[in-house]
Amino acid sequence: MSKLLLVFLLLYGAAGQALENLLADNPSPYLAMHARDPVAWQPWNAQTLELAKKEGKLLFISSGYFACHWCHVMQRESYRNPAIAELLNKYYIPVKVDRELNPALDEHLIDFVQRTQGRAGWPLNVFLTPEGYPVVGMTYVPPEKFRVLLGRLQKMWQAEAPKVTDLARQALEVLVKQRKSKHRESLVSRQELQQKFVSSALGIADELAGGFGQQNRFPMTPQLSALVEIQARQPEENLARFLRLTLDQVASRGLRDHLGGGFFRYTVDPDWRTPHYEKMLYSQALLASLYLRAAEVFKEPRYLAVAEDTLRFAVQQMCPDVACVASFSAVDAEGVEGGYYLWKETELKQLLKGDLWTLAQEHWQLRGFDNHAQAVLPMTGASAGDLARTHNRPLADIRSQLETARRILLKARDKRSLPVDNKRLAGWNGLMLGTLSGFARQSGKAEFLDVARKLRNYLVNKLWDGRQLFRAEHQGNPVGQASLADYAYVAQGLMQFSQLEGNQADARLAENLLHIAWRDFHTSTGWVSSSRALLPGMPAVQVQEDGALPAASALVLKLSLSSRDADLRKNAQELVSDSWRAVQENPFWYASLVNALLFSRSKND
Repeated sequence: MSKLLLVFLLLYGAAGQALENLLADNPSPYLAMHARDPVAWQPWNAQTLELAKKEGKLLFISSGYFACHWCHVMQRESYRNPAIAELLNKYYIPVKVDRELNPALDEHLIDFVQRTQGRAGWPLNVFLTPEGYPVVGMTYVPPEKFRVLLGRLQKMWQAEAPKVTDLARQALEVLVKQRKSKHRESLVSRQELQQKFVSSALGIADELAGGFGQQNRFPMTPQLSALVEIQARQPEENLARFLRLTLDQVASRGLRDHLGGGFFRYTVDPDWRTPHYEKMLYSQALLASLYLRAAEVFKEPRYLAVAEDTLRFAVQQMCPDVACVASFSAVDAEGVEGGYYLWKETELKQLLKGDLWTLAQEHWQLRGFDNHAQAVLPMTGASAGDLARTHNRPLADIRSQLETARRILLKARDKRSLPVDNKRLAGWNGLMLGTLSGFARQSGKAEFLDVARKLRNYLVNKLWDGRQLFRAEHQGNPVGQASLADYAYVAQGLMQFSQLEGNQADARLAENLLHIAWRDFHTSTGWVSSSRALLPGMPAVQVQEDGALPAASALVLKLSLSSRDADLRKNAQELVSDSWRAVQENPFWYASLVNALLFSRSKND
């Protein structure tokens, strides 16, 4: 054996020290549920990156979250498979990441997979060189295909590690350059930017089913919220028709839990009928806020009722103590997706007798059992008024019986088990604080004010130490590094709460958080999501796109433009022109920033 080959094998082929699974007792429920996997999962930190460099092994980073259905499937099929675990443990440094605690890392890897594969999601699985250059990434992979991939990647790495590293480094450099695309110099007018945004939105709007595109249905609340603001200022019939259609579809079909309240994350079909059953805290905050504003703009009490119903669910089910939990799982304790929410005909007939069953069938569309192997999900059917006319009975009587049926079903449903991710995340609680404050101010209902005050105290007393925010806390200890989104969402929540309570101390703290956001997350090359990036090429972008949540940098800009603090206003005003140029060509994906640029008013205006 040649000396060169011996050195290569020592560097890249040695088994190294046997790893152990280090996720036991992790404060993240998502990571803790992987503690019994035979995979030797490592936490994400600088020590793990150094371990990969020391052993010369590829990193395998698997990012997901507790409520994710396909994350559970891949755990069951692959990460608890002894043969697959043996390959991961022998040839790789396997890392399990909770995307809700490491959003900046997840954002970086999502960007890589989206650009290289054309689509991305969770579970998010990426192989990286020991230096941190992404090699290849994918989402869910069936176990046999995954096992073959692990073997092929290892053979390629063992044979051509230097070449693979060089190619991965070059590919990352190309991706980083793509994020710095040039924009034309001239600025379009305010009216033209607004019209381009509306035209781009209506250009992909589904005029029959509501929403955007023709496949699965995400609520896309940043885009809808911006369109509602435009409608509030310049009413337009076509836009109003589309918004009403979408709001009605979201509220009446499968995206919403019509028995217990609250919204699921998205539907897998374009007709809003079949949800992905996870319930996220941010979905409740953002959609309740959207319906609250839509109720004002359209003078529509039904939308106000949706907002209140959603917040009542969140307050009662997701905010049981000091703050609100992150999510409820898509799968029940038996591993059945949607099992907590679905009903079989035999079960319903046992619970609801006589008129109760007849009315429930019509009111919640409880039919078509032969076509649904897993049973059916209640949706909005005939209204109480419709049923009163159809059955020639008093409306009060119909409403009473429907409420009786609902309570019977909820009591039976409560006996089922629904796993919960009990992380109390700073940013998501900040979003809920803002929405609760807005609803309490508009409705005057003290119960929502009380919960808002509770969230404010958690954020200020538990997650703020006078110098920095923490992303969450566990048993009195900080967990996770706060991201730009945490600072932006908490600042927004505190600002809205201060307007409700008239507490200037909260407003000053919000401004302090904005100063930290500018200091730690805005650089000469753009915005970053994390102030402590461990990998090369972590995204620094001039403007951030909206995702399921509004772009954090857009909120920082918006809040700063309207701040009484002169330095915050100056920081924001210096970015307005460049931000305008960056979004004016394709504004749809930058709805929150468009909203800020169009409608923010400086205190000096």
